[in-house]
Amino acid sequence: MILSHFQTRPLVGKNALSTMPLSTDLGRSYVQIYKTKSGWELQNGEILTYSQVQAINQDENSCYVLRDGKLEKVGLYSERTNRYYSLMPTETAPTMLISGIPMHRIKGITPVEDTDQKIKALGKPYGTILDTSTGLGYTAIQAAKSASKVITVEFDPIVLSICRLNPWSGELFGNPKIFQLIGDSWDIVNIFPEGSFNAIIHDPPTLTLAGHLYSQSIYDNFYRILKDNGHLFHYIGNPDSRSGSSTSRGVVKRLQRAGFRVIPKPQAYGVVARK
Repeated sequence: MILSHFQTRPLVGKNALSTMPLSTDLGRSYVQIYKTKSGWELQNGEILTYSQVQAINQDENSCYVLRDGKLEKVGLYSERTNRYYSLMPTETAPTMLISGIPMHRIKGITPVEDTDQKIKALGKPYGTILDTSTGLGYTAIQAAKSASKVITVEFDPIVLSICRLNPWSGELFGNPKIFQLIGDSWDIVNIFPEGSFNAIIHDPPTLTLAGHLYSQSIYDNFYRILKDNGHLFHYIGNPDSRSGSSTSRGVVKRLQRAGFRVIPKPQAYGVVARK
């Protein structure tokens, strides 16, 4: 059972009734709950206390799991990367915070819409797709709707532990078309034969966090493992910002050096590179 302030805010105030709908999976579905002296009784008999509701409502940047009467923030520290990963709620699917930095665009856009724009920029995925940064799995899940196979790579296993708590990531573990690999994409791309993929979705962490994922060597490998006429979507960041503009220039130069024809996709904050 996982909650955020988007779900618990309606439980307080003048509009709160004795019986209320509540989503216990971050907006995916709803159940009826009942007001009692100590809190809200859920269908399994568990009580969400008024103090727990207040704690959730006061923390707009976190999601919480209610387990055996105890409220726990969804967040884990990784000794592998020395980073803290947590779920941040939005009006739809949550995003992940990496040491406080959101993985998706969330200003004026939801993580679902952000993912849709990346897929739209790429074009309808078909055949075999490589997703180089699993994250919460939204890209892999969306790509698998039309592709026959999606191989998705995650560097830190802690991220997948967060995914298992996120109802919006469920298909990452249940969709037979999605195959997960653990490791550094920079290393893993070396194992694939030439012409393995119809398309690649490359949405790495920022340049300062993972500079090697913006290197000439990985772009050369992308060109090698793509089929003829294959294409790559590369997320870069806001093209109107100083960092995004600077990063974009370097990315385009190296992609062209690898042999790609590069097409800007500013609405999706990235570029498409065609072989």
